[in-house]
Amino acid sequence: MLTTTLRALRRNHAAKVAVGVIALVVLVGVFAPLIAPHDPNLQNLELKLRPPFWMDGSEPGYLLGTDKLGRDVLSRVMYGTRVSLLVGLAATLLSGVVGAAVGVVSGYYRGWREQVFMRLADVQLAFPSILLALAIIAVLGPSLLFLILVLGLTGWVSYARVVRAEVLSLREREFVTAARAIGDTGPQIMVRHLLPNIVAPLATIGTLQVAAMIVAEASLSYLGLGVPPSVPTWGSMLADGQLYLRGAWWIAVFSGAAIMMTTLAINVTGDLLRDVADPKAYHR
Repeated sequence: MLTTTLRALRRNHAAKVAVGVIALVVLVGVFAPLIAPHDPNLQNLELKLRPPFWMDGSEPGYLLGTDKLGRDVLSRVMYGTRVSLLVGLAATLLSGVVGAAVGVVSGYYRGWREQVFMRLADVQLAFPSILLALAIIAVLGPSLLFLILVLGLTGWVSYARVVRAEVLSLREREFVTAARAIGDTGPQIMVRHLLPNIVAPLATIGTLQVAAMIVAEASLSYLGLGVPPSVPTWGSMLADGQLYLRGAWWIAVFSGAAIMMTTLAINVTGDLLRDVADPKAYHR
């Protein structure tokens, strides 16, 4: 699949740009403490609401201006990248592990296990994920760990349904029948034979869900229910800048642009992976 993905990437110029943007975002997130020009929480009220470098009244050394407390916007955007990537990747990984396990067990064993897990999925689908996460975090309080756990445990349904459908098809294939014939147990068949065959759809769903998790984290942080207020995030920057859109638009615009560019790049890359995983779509 890797060779096919690289071949498709060479032919898709939009995906090339998207992968470049993702690589840049990852580098900024990893090396933010080294490349950020200022401490993101350092306040200087004498420099509050200074505009970006190309506007009159800007302050040297503050390329994207300052916020209402005189904090450097560029540094806060860089540090916000770390939180968004951590939450997006960790919550997606947790959702994928839970959803894949539920889907494989439901599809292979069927019976009462399938009924229990799928009814749980139906119950969770009856509640909007963001509202469910909002209610839980409102009770538990702002915390990076709670945020990851809540988003991860509310996003498993899409994995479970897709994996279950794939396993229902694979469990009747000859290689599974042969594995049973030589004495492999159910867990051995699931780990050795079924999981390797569902990596492609899992990767596709996971890529697209990272973007959804980043938006969910930004939404909760915007409402003050994401991570603690002392941690700079894109969502909290949007909340801080909403009252200054007329006179200090840069506080909200640059954090909003970071969310948009990152999620757009991830979605374009996810579309590429989806096409590669679907031979009919890829060759069309």
